[in-house]
Amino acid sequence: MEVIFREANYDDIESIITLCNECFDENTSLEYAQENFKKTENDSNQIYIIGLANGNIVAHAKITIIPTMYENMNTYAILNHVCVKKELRREHIGTKMLDECFRIAKEHNCKCVELWSKNFRVAAHALYQNYGFDVMDAKFFTKDI
Repeated sequence: MEVIFREANYDDIESIITLCNECFDENTSLEYAQENFKKTENDSNQIYIIGLANGNIVAHAKITIIPTMYENMNTYAILNHVCVKKELRREHIGTKMLDECFRIAKEHNCKCVELWSKNFRVAAHALYQNYGFDVMDAKFFTKDI
């Protein structure tokens, strides 16, 4: 299956949110997504990538480029909401999406790419490990404000 990757634009938001809500068991509203997309659409360090097959969005990833002043960290990227339409998994679209994410990270002179993934996404974890990601000995902490 041929998939074309490109940066998302405002008109893609509804399809992105539909896909992500399905893949991550989320309930993000279209209005919320549109409002927040507009806040970062001119920020070159906030990149939404989509994969198109037959004109439909079948894959998505959000790349955040983080420049730092720390030599060991340097500039790095964090991926989140990496997903492929369920019925198209095992077609190597996820691998192609990661290839595109790494291409973009290299363009931004990133030293490494990191991601986090919810525990229930076992198939995604296999993709990440097969792609060469290492599971770090770390915990992801969060606290509501």
